[in-house]
Amino acid sequence: MSENKITLGKTLKDARIAKGFTLDDLQQATKIQKRYLIAIEDQQFDELPGDFYVRAFIKQYADMVDLDGAELLKQFDSALPSTQTQEYVDKVNETNPETRSQQRKVDERSLQLRRLIPLTGIVVVVLAVLIGIWVAAAHSSRSTVKQNVDSSSVSVSGSSSSSSSSSQSASKKSSSKKASSKTASFKQLSTTSSGSTWEMKNASSKPKVTLSATSSAWVAVTIGGTTTWQGTLSSSTSHSLTVPSGTTSMTFKFGNAPATAVKIDGKKFNFNSTTATSSASSSSSTTDTTGTSSSSTTTSTQVQDVTLEFK
Repeated sequence: MSENKITLGKTLKDARIAKGFTLDDLQQATKIQKRYLIAIEDQQFDELPGDFYVRAFIKQYADMVDLDGAELLKQFDSALPSTQTQEYVDKVNETNPETRSQQRKVDERSLQLRRLIPLTGIVVVVLAVLIGIWVAAAHSSRSTVKQNVDSSSVSVSGSSSSSSSSSQSASKKSSSKKASSKTASFKQLSTTSSGSTWEMKNASSKPKVTLSATSSAWVAVTIGGTTTWQGTLSSSTSHSLTVPSGTTSMTFKFGNAPATAVKIDGKKFNFNSTTATSSASSSSSTTDTTGTSSSSTTTSTQVQDVTLEFK
C-alpha cells in the first residue's frame, strides 16, 4: 500500500511539472487550497478536511493536468480512504454524457412546472373575481325586488353595511397578518470555524431543496445520518431533492461554499454571509507558522459543514 501511495503522489506531481504548473497555478484553477494540493502530493490524506474530499480533490487535480481522474481513482483505490457509498466516484464523474442528458431533462420538466404554476394562479384569481361579480350582481338584483323601505331603515341598513364592510376589512387584515407570520425564515443558531447551525421556521411538510453553483463545487447532503446525495456542481448544472416528511434536520457539506447557492421551497438560504463574516473576524487574530493569516479565512469559508434544523 505504501508503494501505491508514493506512486499516486509522484504521478500527479510529475504530471503537474510536465504541464508547467506551479502549486499556485493549480490552486487558482481548481479552487483547491495549496496546502491540500501539497498534502495530496505527499500522500498526507489525513490533512484533508475529510474522507469525502480526498477522491474529489484527487480527481480534480488529475483532470487539470490532463490525466484520467476516474481511471486514476480506480487504479489506486486500495490506497485511498474508503467512502460511505460505492457510487461516489460515478457521481463525481460529471463528464458522463448520459448523466448530463438525464439531468437536463429533469431541469426542463422543473422549469415547465414553474412556468405553469403562475398561469394556474392567474386563472384561479380570474375565476374568483368573476364569481364575486356574479354573487354581487345576484345580491343586488334580490335587493331591488324587495319592498321599499323608509329613510330610517335605509340609514340603519347603510350603517349595518358599513359595519359589515369594516368587519370584513379587519378580518382580511387579520388573515393577511396570519399569512405573513407563516412566511418561511432562517435564523443562525451557532457558528464554528468549520461551519454553522441554522434554524428554518414555517417550512413546508416536504421542503424542496435546490443546489446550484457559479463554479466547480462539491456538495454532500445528509438526512437522518444517511448521505442522500453527493456530487460536483458547475455553473451549468444544478440539483434538486425533496426532504422527506417528518425530517427534523439535515446537513450540507460544501467543498467550495462561496460558489454554492441553496434554495429551500424557493427561498434563498444565505448560509454564507454570517459564517464568512465570523470566519474573517476570527482569522485576524490568528497567524500560522509562516507569518500569514489569510489561509485561515479561506479554509473556514471554502469548506463548510452547515446543519439546518426544521421548526
